[in-house]
This record gives sequence, C-alpha cells and structure tokens, in this order.
Amino acid sequence: MDEARSRQIIIAGAGIAGLTAALAFAMRGYPVTVFERAQRLDEVGAGLQLSPNATGILERLGVLSGLQNAAVRPEAVVLRDAASLAELGRVALGDFAERRWKSPYLTAHRADLQGALLAHVLREPGIDLTTGATVRDVTLHPLGVTVSVETSAGLEQVSGMMLVVADGVWSGLRRLTGGADTASQFSGHVAWRRTVRADSPAGRSLAAIGVGGTVNAFLAPGFHLVTYPVKAGGALNVVAFTQGRLAEETWSATLDNTVLKRAMGQTAPDLLRLADDVGEWTVWPIHTVSRAGPWTAPGGIALIGDAAHAMTPYAAQGAAMAIEDADTLAAAVLAQPGKLSAALSAWEAQRRRRIERVARRGDFNRFTWHAAGVAAMVRNIALRSRKPEKLAASLDWLYGWRPAAQQP
Repeated sequence: MDEARSRQIIIAGAGIAGLTAALAFAMRGYPVTVFERAQRLDEVGAGLQLSPNATGILERLGVLSGLQNAAVRPEAVVLRDAASLAELGRVALGDFAERRWKSPYLTAHRADLQGALLAHVLREPGIDLTTGATVRDVTLHPLGVTVSVETSAGLEQVSGMMLVVADGVWSGLRRLTGGADTASQFSGHVAWRRTVRADSPAGRSLAAIGVGGTVNAFLAPGFHLVTYPVKAGGALNVVAFTQGRLAEETWSATLDNTVLKRAMGQTAPDLLRLADDVGEWTVWPIHTVSRAGPWTAPGGIALIGDAAHAMTPYAAQGAAMAIEDADTLAAAVLAQPGKLSAALSAWEAQRRRRIERVARRGDFNRFTWHAAGVAAMVRNIALRSRKPEKLAASLDWLYGWRPAAQQP
C-alpha cells in the first residue's frame, strides 16, 4: 500500500455525520474518500437546531459562513403551556448565547446544512465523493482496511487506513464492529413534521401567538410541539411529538391525523387548528439504537452519529452529536499517529460519557415536558421560579462544550 492509501480515510455515508467527518479529517491532512449509496444527495425536508457546541466546530471547519444566510439566529428558547400559551421559562440566545458559549445558536433547514457541508466538501481537493456507491463489507488487515464497494460498474475493492461508518440509524454496517444487537428499535413515539411559510395562514396564526424569532416548545400531557424559524425567517419548522404505532424503516410516511388531533386535544385553539391541515404533516418514526454495542473495532472501524447512538430528539442534539463525533474522531486519530487502535479506544470511551449525558437530558426533557396533573403543576412552578440566568447555567455543560484541545 502506498503512503497516500496508507493514510486514506474511507467514509460510508454522506449525511451530516459523514460530510463533517470528511472535512474534519481533510483539515488535518488526511486524504478522504466518501461513498454514498444514494445517486443524489437529496435530504428529506426538516428543521434542526444547531447549538453552540456544534456551530463552533462548523465555524472552525469553514462551513458556518456558507450556512448563515439561510439559517436563523433565534433570540431565545421559550417553554410555554400548550393550553394557555403562557410562558413558563426562557433561555436567552442571540448575542447572549455567543457571549456565554462563544458560538451562535442557529436554527436551519436540514437541507441547508447538508448543502453547506457538501459545497465545502466539493471545494476540498483532498476529498473524493462518489454517489451511487454502497459499502458492503470490510476486511481488516495489518496495513489497514479494504472495503468492498458496489457501484453500477460492479464490485470494487478500496484500501485505506480506516473506515468511518456514517450511514445513519438504519445502518447496514453497524454489524462490522461486532455488536450482538445491531438493529434499530422503534421508540413508540412519532414526530409529526411540517414546514409552513411565514406568510401563510398557519404561519400568520403562529406569529399571532408570538413565536417569531424564537424557539418555542408548547408543553401538554403526553405531547409537545416545537416551532422555530428556518429559511432566513421565511418559514417556520413545526414538529409535534406523540405516541404512535408506526414502525416502518422510513423517514417519512402517512398516519391518520386523528392521532395528532387527539394528542392536541388540550392545546389552545390556535395550535389545535394546525392538526386540521390534512396532508400537510409528514410522520417520522423515532428510532433509537442501543448504546451497549461497540462503536469501534481495533483494526480501524468507527461508527459515528446515528449509526453509533441514534437517540430520541428531545434534547435537540442529534445533528450536534454527529458533528462532535466527526471532529473529535479526526482529532483523536491525529493525536496518536501509528496507534490507531489506542486512538479509537480512547475516543470511544470519551464520547460514551458525553453521549450518555446528552441522552439522559433528552429523557428528562420528555418526562417533564409530557407531564400531567400534579407533576405538570410542579414543573410549571419550578420553571417560573427559576431566573433565566439559572436556566442558562444549567446548559453550560451542553452548549459550552468544546473539544479537549480547545478547552482552557
């Protein structure tokens, strides 16, 4: 194997995790080859939140400037009672977030983030991206890895230093690290998603509630709904979370909206009217991945993002954790040249601690946001009694996180 191939990083998947990993490794001097099974990089439309722990990495990778024109910098995260619409608590963002956590808090359409990442990848001479190419298997050997890649031309073998698996929650390659339980599990909850134009009747109805320029979470028993601006403020992302029985392995499907209307039965009329827009909602099953299995194989395989640890979205950290994974993996490999197995082991141990804490925060959010009766009353009293500064301080560990090399 020549020197370039001996250092080559092979990445399976060109979503947010894979493209970020490509840039993170290329920035550190590694040649990168990315294989994506789709013929076109079309992303199913949905919004996402990018907290400062993620935007700091995107800025360092040179991606943030290509995203900011389409993204929105919200002024606050506001928790509201879904029935009365009353404000329960608020975390300031905007300038406050940049001062406190050193990077902006942004909301964006997922396609805009992927587009910004892809544009930067295509400009990077050290990255080769091939679409319509599916990684089928990998062989580990003393010189690194050799992957079998299926394309329209047939099966080919590609060698490199290591394989980064970034093929998402329904990963076909998760098994390569030797875990016993490699299938994703349906969580029993679904996300109802839609994007509304700010000047549409639904957009104007939401604006009348006072959601403009902020992230809003409306809390109700067994249910919550989140809104925030995307597309430079020209649209609103709306997502509602309910129980469901949908278990298809697909990012979008249809489901009888009576489920949504029943879940929203105790919400204010301005919110409940959103459930009447039949055909406007896309239903996404929430799948998770057991975090008990290995994320790395000593010979040179690492799982990142949803392929490793898909979690529920209640902490709004799915994209952020994929971005963190990608950057920290590249840094860990560079930090121990010639000691790949040790680097992967150390990286996995460090990331597990972080991911577990974030997952626990998501579980806590779902429990408290979906509370009913006395539990909801206690939650509301606690939120109203906490000063905004205290609420912000409770997020320092999450939003203020920086890679170890950048920590003071």
